[in-house]
Amino acid sequence: MSSQPEAMATRFWPARTSAFATDLLAGLSASPKRVPAKYFYDERGSTLFERICELPEYYPTRTELALLREHAGEIAALMGPGATLIEFGAGALKKVELLLHALDTPRAYVPIDISMDFLRAMVGEMRGRHPLLQVHPIAGDFTKAIVLPATGDRERRAGFFPGSTIGNLEPDDAVAFLCRAAALLRPGGMLVGVDLVKDPAVLHAAYNDAAGVTEAFNKNILERANRELGSDFDSAAFAHYAFYEPSRRRIEMHLMSRVRQTVRLLGRRVDFAEGETLHTENSHKYTVEEFSSLAERAGFVPAKSWVDAERLFSLHWLAAPG
Repeated sequence: MSSQPEAMATRFWPARTSAFATDLLAGLSASPKRVPAKYFYDERGSTLFERICELPEYYPTRTELALLREHAGEIAALMGPGATLIEFGAGALKKVELLLHALDTPRAYVPIDISMDFLRAMVGEMRGRHPLLQVHPIAGDFTKAIVLPATGDRERRAGFFPGSTIGNLEPDDAVAFLCRAAALLRPGGMLVGVDLVKDPAVLHAAYNDAAGVTEAFNKNILERANRELGSDFDSAAFAHYAFYEPSRRRIEMHLMSRVRQTVRLLGRRVDFAEGETLHTENSHKYTVEEFSSLAERAGFVPAKSWVDAERLFSLHWLAAPG
């Protein structure tokens, strides 16, 4: 592992005040080492994830899109006329476009995403397609408290949380997020995409694609630290490692150190043993019944669910009574 001169590292001390710097330092000091998955999504990470969604092995995106196309009219009727559509973790436009076209005179679209660069590009495209639609982007962490813009009196709010991003949260954290969402959306509801428990071989292929895009996505978190914080991670010295953990019903994604090495980050030395991992992501899988129970704990009323014929993926409409 090459090292930077200390003088060079000090140029990056101001970055310590960033949430990424604080959380990465804390995670690297923990045992086992970890980093929150939300930091995958800088501009490059968001672009890589959109490539993952197009891979033949990655079934969630195409399956969710098929469900949305088939049931968009029914979903729009549940959301109601004049709804403000709030997307938690805004991504590619394909999914939300299906809902916007099906909705009866939507009042506004509020995309929330942690990556401002990605959000800015996406919103520019959205405004070009829908010049009469109010678009109010919010750059921030949707797992924390969010203040929504006022878009009209007595508005009806409809949440949209696609892609099984809910699975990246620990179950208790998922309940906490859903509690905040329910309070934010009353008296409306939320559409949530949820990945289902299935053959581990299908899951393994989805997170270990032949083209290596998921590997690049995983390693981008190290490269982001180099770009933004002046660290000296050598991504080639880490191996992408993703597997299904059946007792917890989740995919775990790690970066495994190929060698014994030391990394410098903001004036600190972080040691990795050979074979030691940095835990970067979990992706929990649910049955329809398990997720409905989770939503009920958060104060939602599970009103309708849709599942594809192969039972790979599901959509859930959760009502938030006023």
